[in-house]
Amino acid sequence: MSEPARFPEALLRERCETLLTRAGASPADASAITRALLHASLVGVDSHGVRLIPHYTDMLRSGAFNPTPNRTLRQTAPAAAMLDADNGPGHPASYEAMTEAVRLATKTGIGAVGVFRSSHFGAAGAYALAAAEQGLIGIVTTNSDSAVCLFGGAVPFHGTNPIAMAAPVAGANPWVLDMATSSIPFNRVKLFRSLGKPLPPGVAVDTGGHPTQDPEKAAFLQPLGGEEYGFKGAALAGVVAILSAVLTGAAIDPEMAPTDAGTAQNVGHFFIAIDPEHFVGRAGYDAAMTRYLTRLRGSTPVDPNHPVMAPGDREWKEAADRTEHGIPVDPDTMRALGLSSH
Repeated sequence: MSEPARFPEALLRERCETLLTRAGASPADASAITRALLHASLVGVDSHGVRLIPHYTDMLRSGAFNPTPNRTLRQTAPAAAMLDADNGPGHPASYEAMTEAVRLATKTGIGAVGVFRSSHFGAAGAYALAAAEQGLIGIVTTNSDSAVCLFGGAVPFHGTNPIAMAAPVAGANPWVLDMATSSIPFNRVKLFRSLGKPLPPGVAVDTGGHPTQDPEKAAFLQPLGGEEYGFKGAALAGVVAILSAVLTGAAIDPEMAPTDAGTAQNVGHFFIAIDPEHFVGRAGYDAAMTRYLTRLRGSTPVDPNHPVMAPGDREWKEAADRTEHGIPVDPDTMRALGLSSH
């Protein structure tokens, strides 16, 4: 199988923003959506990158995403706020919510913002990173429509319900975790379908609840931990559902309309920002974080040719490569963006 064609970030940014504005998004919202998608594409999370543009333009045109949302932010306590996303795209609402969480945290040490009446927001790590880039720790969760069975369950219940966290590191790229509580995100199943590649074992099941590696037969996912330890992933998905939906008033996973239903979903997100200055202090935090990562990366590996890495190391290396050599784009997305490999 040939490698996907690669394209420069600037070209993809222009194509994505153009298609989103043509579909009805404001220039500011198109820019925020593209910012989040390119973050994912640069760090190698292609399932949540520019390949989502056709889906988002369809949602904007159908009215499933409100193309002209009137987002409303309301501070409810010294360190808390709520944001009504008015059924618009989740990306601009999420950047706005994390900006507010950071503002609150710089005053009180910690800030939390719940978002409701939102929609799919792409890769959660994009918004955690927005806090880390300002010197704060960022934590992000979101729920989604049912796509993952419970441990021992035969039908989907939770969404893929990711958790992301980013922590600043003095003089270096942030420490970044961005993980689904499912075995894999369902968008990765769709990516494998486009690439014609089999799924890894133990991540998906067919309509009968039986494990499958055929992406065309995959109906829903297994929780993180698979058949033996999936109770851990299912419980973490519940943590995300409580923070993102129960606490915000958004739809809980099994009551949410499916992504492809063409209607508003009332997705919930939760954003936390923590300012180290109000805890150990900036100098103490920077010194301890540097010491921690030095010892982590210096830990003895099983294979001397593959040193131990911190969360984010692999992604930052991939981002450097893609910045230099271009971002790979699968054939379906190339067609949607009007790109040619020649």
